[in-house]
Amino acid sequence: MEAIKTAEYARALYSAHGDQAEAEAARRARECVAAGRPEEADDWTAIRRAISGLRGPRQG
Repeated sequence: MEAIKTAEYARALYSAHGDQAEAEAARRARECVAAGRPEEADDWTAIRRAISGLRGPRQG
C-alpha cells in the first residue's frame, strides 16, 4: 500500500475509533495473518504505526 493511502486509512480509522484505533488496526492485522493474507496484515501493521504517529508521544 502506498504511504498516502496508509496515512488516509490511519486518519479515517483514528477519526472513527479515537484512542481505540491502534488496537483496531492490530486486531485486523491479526485476523489477516490468521486468514493467510500476510500482505494485507503488513498493510494493517503500517496503518497501526501511522495511527501511533498521529497520536504523538505518550504521556507517562
